Amino acid sequence: MLVTEDGLILAGHYWRKIKVKLLPPKGLPLSDIESIQKTISNLCKRIDPPYQPIISPERLEDRHLLVIWAPGSDSRPHRAPDGDRGTYKYWVRIGCETVDSEGKYNLLQQLISLTARIPFDDRRASHARTEDLREVKVREFLHDIHSGLLDVIDTRDLYRKMKISEQANGHDVPKNIGLLLFSDDPGTWFPGARIEIVQFAADSSGNVIEEKIFRGGLHEQVRASLTYLEQLTVQHIEKQQRAFRVKGWVSYPIQAVREAMVNAVYHRGYEQDVNEPIKVYLYSDRMEIISYPGPVPGITVEHLQQIQSMPPVPARNRRIGEFLKELRLAEGRGTGLPRVFRAMQENGSPKPQFDFDEDRSYFRVTLPAHPEYLAISALRDAAHLKALGDAAGAMRRLKEAWQATPISATLSAELIRLYGEAGEIGAAEDIYRLFKERAPLVFIPYVTNVFIDILSTAGMKEQASELLNAQPAFLTASDSLDSAILARRLGRQEDAHRYFERAGDVIIADPRALLEFAQTKINLAQKVNRGKGSFSQQTSKKLLLEAKDLLERVLQLEADYIRHAWAWRDLARVKQRLNAPNSEVKSAYEHAIQLMPNERVFRDEIRNSYE
Repeated sequence: MLVTEDGLILAGHYWRKIKVKLLPPKGLPLSDIESIQKTISNLCKRIDPPYQPIISPERLEDRHLLVIWAPGSDSRPHRAPDGDRGTYKYWVRIGCETVDSEGKYNLLQQLISLTARIPFDDRRASHARTEDLREVKVREFLHDIHSGLLDVIDTRDLYRKMKISEQANGHDVPKNIGLLLFSDDPGTWFPGARIEIVQFAADSSGNVIEEKIFRGGLHEQVRASLTYLEQLTVQHIEKQQRAFRVKGWVSYPIQAVREAMVNAVYHRGYEQDVNEPIKVYLYSDRMEIISYPGPVPGITVEHLQQIQSMPPVPARNRRIGEFLKELRLAEGRGTGLPRVFRAMQENGSPKPQFDFDEDRSYFRVTLPAHPEYLAISALRDAAHLKALGDAAGAMRRLKEAWQATPISATLSAELIRLYGEAGEIGAAEDIYRLFKERAPLVFIPYVTNVFIDILSTAGMKEQASELLNAQPAFLTASDSLDSAILARRLGRQEDAHRYFERAGDVIIADPRALLEFAQTKINLAQKVNRGKGSFSQQTSKKLLLEAKDLLERVLQLEADYIRHAWAWRDLARVKQRLNAPNSEVKSAYEHAIQLMPNERVFRDEIRNSYE
């Protein structure tokens, strides 16, 4: 270190070549300190890649000084202009001269080979301090991965062992990887180091419904954004299950979203010239995850589409990948893309799409929404239009959506229902026929049940029974439940009982299903009791006891007062047939009357029983 006559203290390996008086320093006017710092900073901005030394105002006795540290750069070689407006050149020091490395000495290739590029995330962040790292975040990370480094007490030693800091010029400086994961806001040093999620309206307005920004360490951003997206997906699942009983798919498989998001964080650039954040755009028909810049040289579209195997190109951010692997967020073995394709395929979604421009300035992953999710969007839009009094527009929206995705069980069922309510049975039959020809077998029973319901309501019992007979032997639990209820409406109690049994545990928490199953058993018990012999009586009693258990289960569940009232009434009838004490029978009727005092059936039955 040396002090110039102008009051500048220089640190570096050239100090031996400069002969100056060390002490006492001349010093600088205090009023000039700030302007000199700005001048040095502006001059350094002309260096490519950018380089900024460490400048520290100091005071020695009564003299004001500027201390400048210029540590070796991890992103060398650097270029600088030849004069104020000259061309950029790579300069080297030869003896006492600063010369163009591409000139007579031809040293550029040697310079590049001697300064092999260090991955950006593993470089020293000379413009930051180790105090910018948050020890609590570091130790939370070590706790999450069950690391033995938690036992290291000394903070400096801990950072060095984790290789998130490094000694330079007698003091420790953080590495980029440390700031990216363990600082309060990496965006302070790395522009765009955040994730933005934007949800757009489903209509043509392009309006933003909601926008979320996720900051913090990279792993914290990944976790928080995935949690947010997973919550959106779960909401779609719940709404679909309640409304249409179509299960087995999600709008976007979380495994595919996870791999795409981690890939964006892992492979994006964090240099100063990358200012754009990772962007996640949610449209009605797709999710786009965009990162900057594009893939590293050597990766082609064919590799991304799984047409060719992925080449072993160096990773852009080796250290980020290591930390994400420790958290089990990334694999780092080239398995990410196959996982995306497999997750989309198993979910029944269209294939993912990957694209980037010729200059590789961006990389975009597009995950198409599941066809049934598109159906939900169409139904939501149609409901909105219908609420505004535009019934024709609502129907038009549904037709357009169905024509785009004719294999959608939800849209096909809704159109069949609407045509049936309008009395257009022929149009409903056309939708059903086309859907049955094209759709996966797993969704056909659900739509068939909807069409059976329409035919039954229209008085076409024979056609409805034929379709019920054509239902496959093995149905999902929800389809079995729907078929059971339809069989009851068609007067086919034995078939209804069989379908209720196939529904299994799905009816345990469904008061309506339990009540209808109990009523089916009561009707069958009455039918069996007409037969002769002890076997018929035993079978009838067994059915009545089972009905009693179901009705008592209904009364234990939350349900509207009407359902509870009829459950009490049916329980009274069952107890009467089982020869229970009159007090129990009468008490059950009284509970029913208390809930529905104007229901004449209850009063007539209790009067006929005790008069």
